[in-house]
Amino acid sequence: MIYVNTNSKNVFYNFGAEMYFADKKDLSDTVFLFWQTSPTLMTGKYQNPFEEIDTAYAREKNITVVRRNSGGGTIYTDEGGWQFSFIDRNANSDISFAEYMKPVVDALVRLGVPAERSGRNDILAGGRKFSGNAQYKTDNATVHHGSLLFSTDIEEMVRATTVDEYKFTSKSIKSVKDRVVNLCEFAPGGMTSEAFGEYMVKEILREGSEYFITEEDDREIKALAKEFFAVPERIYGLTPRFSVKEKGRFKGGSVQVEVDVKKGKIAALNITGDFFSSKEVAFIAQNMVGCPYEKQAVTEKFKQLSGGAFYGISDEEIANLIVE
Repeated sequence: MIYVNTNSKNVFYNFGAEMYFADKKDLSDTVFLFWQTSPTLMTGKYQNPFEEIDTAYAREKNITVVRRNSGGGTIYTDEGGWQFSFIDRNANSDISFAEYMKPVVDALVRLGVPAERSGRNDILAGGRKFSGNAQYKTDNATVHHGSLLFSTDIEEMVRATTVDEYKFTSKSIKSVKDRVVNLCEFAPGGMTSEAFGEYMVKEILREGSEYFITEEDDREIKALAKEFFAVPERIYGLTPRFSVKEKGRFKGGSVQVEVDVKKGKIAALNITGDFFSSKEVAFIAQNMVGCPYEKQAVTEKFKQLSGGAFYGISDEEIANLIVE
């Protein structure tokens, strides 16, 4: 096994590194990455981020949103957690979790954590989850990655992934706290997240070696990160087709919007209600088609087309109905 320290908390860079060592740089042994992120929401390859996360809250809190190359569910990560990746060029073509989860579980048991695999892709301690795992295949390799909650902000995790009304969030936090656990509750007293990371690398690597990223590696990883991960079109453009229906009541009347979204862009928009408008609403709606389904883009486009045409209702209020 060969350990590679990316020295980065940028999730786009770290996913770029996975791709690089899977498809471009063959180190002739399983590559092991152990890394952190700034506050980040990672959606699965086949998920709709608008249904899985509170996009408005993520934007407000500057939480990065990224789409993984693997399937599975959405996870929240921050500096209080760790991610691990195994890039194996000698694996078979089947999805298999056990062999890559085992060294992680074994290292945690040696630390005194009552870790055990559960179900398809989770690792638990005392019946509560602290790790989820996912996997994908390339033409050259198997990429297995997982998360480890050490001292993650659970409340922020719940708030960012709770799409329901805010009043339900307190109940969600209580529910999640009953089901998940931070590993700091089991680690030796006083162990920091950084010390935990050092321990895990040492225990998982064992007799392996370390590879240091070169300037050429760095350039190629950054290029992959930019092309495949740090682009809104990939994060939202791969979203399955879906529809949104919202209604609002304002000083100038009620407004209902029905939005059809395809590949991250508005495919159709219908605006109805008992409002008054100085412009033809059908014209505005038709010209919104093709606009990226993203807060800033929708607001700017709608203001450009409407120019305050709705009596007693601001363009921002209607844009907020189209996309939160």
